[in-house]
Amino acid sequence: MSTFPDDRQYTVEHEWLAEGDPATFGITDTASEALGDIVYLELPTVGSEIVAGTVCGEIESTKSVSELFSPVSGTVVQVNQAAIDDPALVNSDPYGDGWLVRVTVTETGALISAAEYQAQNAG
Repeated sequence: MSTFPDDRQYTVEHEWLAEGDPATFGITDTASEALGDIVYLELPTVGSEIVAGTVCGEIESTKSVSELFSPVSGTVVQVNQAAIDDPALVNSDPYGDGWLVRVTVTETGALISAAEYQAQNAG
């Protein structure tokens, strides 16, 4: 069963955002379970500008290739090299070691609470 930490916000595209300076985001365990075994990550480059609600990368699994949508606008300050080197981290710990991108936020996108995300993804 999926869990949704309530110390972060979510997108309808199944990304999570932990606010901070920089903010950190990744995909939810709902997304990682739906994708299956993740085998490759294409993440934005450090220094690049990303825009909330737009595609900023790709996640490839044994089942499919899915787009990664940015939950915020801003400048990428770090990508998770450990997850790039071992994409299975996203499956095993999507809210911890499997984070994907850290960004200096200029604007947040359409975010929902953990309770709203859970209600949307119940069943």
